[in-house]
Amino acid sequence: MPYKMIVLDLDDTLLQDDHTISDRTKHALMDAQELGVKVVLASGRPTSAMYAIAEELRLNDFGSFILSFNGAKITNCQTGEELFSSTLSPDVVHYLYEVSRRENVWIHTYVGDHIVTEAGNQFTNIEGEITGLEIIEVGSFVEAVSEPVVKVLMLEDETKLADVEEKLQQELAGQLSVMRSKPFFLEFTEHGVTKGTSLSHLIQQLGIKREEVIAIGDSYNDLAMIEFAGLGVAMGNAPDDIKEKANFVTDSNMNDGVAKVVEKFVLKTPALV
Repeated sequence: MPYKMIVLDLDDTLLQDDHTISDRTKHALMDAQELGVKVVLASGRPTSAMYAIAEELRLNDFGSFILSFNGAKITNCQTGEELFSSTLSPDVVHYLYEVSRRENVWIHTYVGDHIVTEAGNQFTNIEGEITGLEIIEVGSFVEAVSEPVVKVLMLEDETKLADVEEKLQQELAGQLSVMRSKPFFLEFTEHGVTKGTSLSHLIQQLGIKREEVIAIGDSYNDLAMIEFAGLGVAMGNAPDDIKEKANFVTDSNMNDGVAKVVEKFVLKTPALV
């Protein structure tokens, strides 16, 4: 069965370590789109921090989509229309703030096109560098969040955050989706919202079967879409437990891992079949 959609995580998957797309990967994705294959970007990033990459790959010209905020929003690149949106109420965000204080970890969220935090820290600075969004330090996190937001992040070093993740996944089971996107980013979205559920929603609207989808990622917030897709692919730089659950393991983000998947399974480059 030919594949009709390629779904790509951004950081450490589509993007190299300097946040650029390699020439080989870009050419492979453009060739796939010329064949009618949808290329969809799926990231924990805010929507506005994904537009430049979507434009580079001409997703608007090919009528494709962005799954942002770990799937909490689906945006049509051609029209700008939001096909799906999920949010957390201020009460939930305020509760998560109290949890962050209890667990002694940093916390931030997004208000408009800004990252809002009560205290600057190295991990929020990394998010600012990745997304290009301005960081605003506020006197009161609770007072700053008076309207629903799409997601919340707790942040700390990998060892501590892994313990917090395990604890909160149990504590908040059935209430919120809790997953790490990077070793030092723990993300919270509405219960049941993942890249996998968002992808399922999108392909139903497009009349595409899950068997016709390739999903490629490297981290724990990619696992739901990797397991959902007909061909779930883990990057060579992914943790071993992600690789074990994938149908196929490709090369790393620094060695054209995405291009090699597209060439092998979509373009069917003879040398790679």
